[in-house]
Amino acid sequence: MKRFPAFDPPEYVDWKPDHALVRSFRATLEADPDRAAIVQALSREAKLELYRGLVRARLHDIELKRWVRTGVISKAWLGTGEEATTVGPVHALERGKDIVAPMIRNAAACCEMGMPIADMLRAYLATADSPSGGRDLHVGSFSDGVLQPISHVGDMVPVITGIALTFKIKKEARVALTWLGDGSTKTAAAHEGTNLAAVQRVPAIFIIENNQVALGTRLEQHHLPADFKDWPSSYGVWGAVFDGNNVLDAYAATRIAAERCRSGNGPALLIAETFRMGGHATHDEREARETFPAELFTTWGKRDPIGLYEEYLKEDGVSAKVLADLEGDVTADVERAAAAALASREKMPDGRTALEGVYASRN
Repeated sequence: MKRFPAFDPPEYVDWKPDHALVRSFRATLEADPDRAAIVQALSREAKLELYRGLVRARLHDIELKRWVRTGVISKAWLGTGEEATTVGPVHALERGKDIVAPMIRNAAACCEMGMPIADMLRAYLATADSPSGGRDLHVGSFSDGVLQPISHVGDMVPVITGIALTFKIKKEARVALTWLGDGSTKTAAAHEGTNLAAVQRVPAIFIIENNQVALGTRLEQHHLPADFKDWPSSYGVWGAVFDGNNVLDAYAATRIAAERCRSGNGPALLIAETFRMGGHATHDEREARETFPAELFTTWGKRDPIGLYEEYLKEDGVSAKVLADLEGDVTADVERAAAAALASREKMPDGRTALEGVYASRN
């Protein structure tokens, strides 16, 4: 994939494949027979769709960063380096049937569920034709199966639990999924929602996205164990760990979890091990670099989820030209979406609409 020196993390700019990590990427998939079977059953086109999703996610974030640098917006919350943790799980669901509630760093879930990228970008511009009519940069589209997230992290856990409880009561073979960061696990809402989901055995999937930092607080400063591997058993639910930088491992683990949910086995708690290759938002990149040693960024920079997946696909016989053509198509789509979103600035909200659609009412 093309690298952008002005916008990519410095570790990604001159990215070269580490052959040991390329081998490890494939070995991870072969280590678990159930996941290996799921990956083996994927068609070539399905694997390329995952690639499109990763590239789309990265380019969406680069577009936002470009807007910040040129003064279009003041800041943006990015998922750079964590794209596989979002794209893999969404593709493992039944789109048009299942429901997702992304955190802001999981914005890629929106377009992967079918939302136009232009609408995702319009949310940042607060235009009248943005999904929330200019009210909120948090984006969602219930018709596409995407719940608009609540700003307070952890609060989507009880919401998703409630939706999954509805699926259970109606005997619908549907799944509700949300992500929460390592810091969000310390909120009352996340604990209460997870506990209720476990007790009621609802078809919900919770993905703990352990990117090792909550705002500017490192994992060891707020979480006593070294990881979250014991978290599922503490709630009495089925759980698994997956490589958050390996889109196929993320896909396979979520596919297994979804099938268990549909079969009435209760919720699943998945732990994604990944790393945030930047600040909490674009305004605190320096703080992010001061929070962790440079060696950690170097280590995780080598594990770029797009670069490693490209190498996997090449080993599987996908030519560099095919990948370049797909990247070109996605790039053109994102550029058109950005132009359409910027054009929407001519349609800013009328102040008189501020109270419309805020309260539910009955006639």
